[in-house]
Amino acid sequence: MAISTGDALPEATLYEMTADGPGPVQASAAMGTGTVAVFGVPGAYTPTCHLKHMPSFIANAEALKAKGVDSIVCITVNDPFVAKAWSEATGADAAGIRVLGDATAAFATALGIDFDGSAVGLGTRAMRFAMLVKDGKVASIAIEEKPSDMEATSAENMLATL
Repeated sequence: MAISTGDALPEATLYEMTADGPGPVQASAAMGTGTVAVFGVPGAYTPTCHLKHMPSFIANAEALKAKGVDSIVCITVNDPFVAKAWSEATGADAAGIRVLGDATAAFATALGIDFDGSAVGLGTRAMRFAMLVKDGKVASIAIEEKPSDMEATSAENMLATL
């Protein structure tokens, strides 16, 4: 069953690049305090993720923060090397968006929103989602039915819920 409003975020280990190389980040450390806008993508550089979803959050980062969001986190089902390269290539890092890699889809699976993309060479991935997390609990969540869709999970829709 997928995570829903009111649920506590599950614990999982994500990864990000540090000065010393890939480093683990616990979900609770990244998203457990304050108001956090979290969005997840099936994979960096995939068309909808790269051309629509990430740009939506980059363009609206300041508006989200103006409405009380303390931080913005993107979860991508990729290794931390790809997550960092994608963050730099899109300008997410410059916009203050923290991009974390969920290389084994452990977080997606713990959220109950994983899917098998093996038919197109992707393996286990996360369904596209966006959620507002307040002090470690889901305040709102949207999950797209198809990985190629990006309507309910846009930053614009998240802004409308704030």
